[in-house]
Amino acid sequence: MLSSTIATFSSFRDLIQGTDPDAVATPAQIPDGFLLARAGALSAHYIPFDYVNRAARVVLVGISPGFVQWKNAVREARRLLALGASQDAVLRAAKYTGAFSGAIRPNLVALLDHVGLQRWLGIAGCASLFGAHAHLMHVTAVLRHPVFVDQKNYNGAAPNMLTTPLLQAQLLDYFAREASLLPDAVYVPLGPKVGLALDWLARRGVLAPDRILHGMPHPSGANAERIAYFLGRKDRAALSSRTNGARIDADRLALRAKMAALGIG
Repeated sequence: MLSSTIATFSSFRDLIQGTDPDAVATPAQIPDGFLLARAGALSAHYIPFDYVNRAARVVLVGISPGFVQWKNAVREARRLLALGASQDAVLRAAKYTGAFSGAIRPNLVALLDHVGLQRWLGIAGCASLFGAHAHLMHVTAVLRHPVFVDQKNYNGAAPNMLTTPLLQAQLLDYFAREASLLPDAVYVPLGPKVGLALDWLARRGVLAPDRILHGMPHPSGANAERIAYFLGRKDRAALSSRTNGARIDADRLALRAKMAALGIG
């Protein structure tokens, strides 16, 4: 079943207020009212991530929120609704609760600084994008709403989001609309699957290809060796067989060329 209706916060406000996310232990227990679309083992569920920072100059793009993010966002939205906060305040807080928290944040900051985004933005360092200069950054996903496969977080591998109707619809209905509000920003894909999705959207006129900054390794701690080599903290001769130094070198060169063309760096 596919849905052509665009989900917005106003339609889910009462449901969020009446849902205790701490009582939801698995994706299968997410109340049916949050379901946006289902096709076989694949399902997409609403999360209050409607907020778009229209002043952003850098857009960090992941694959899809996971189950933990769904719980955190619903919990924060519910808390602020109970306090009488405005809709804008609720949505902004829900969007950024726990964004890139933990070990992933210092890796991300180091990568962004290494390629010179801080100079282009006119700030001392990209760490302040999570504080004083948060207005310059937007965080999103090519699949804005959580997608589960057999009740597990979708990781971008299977099914292919570019050939699966439900996932194509999510890309176009939500991410494409966000991108239309941010035509002058640069887009940083977090991982190769995200990069492929952004290219797919660029071919459809959703994004300008020259504003997609391919080439940085994903900031996950599981990518520690690739990150270390990209940042120049590890010699190529010391890389394990799992890390393709030549590929990283090529990605780095292509990224630098694209950024130079944009006046970044």
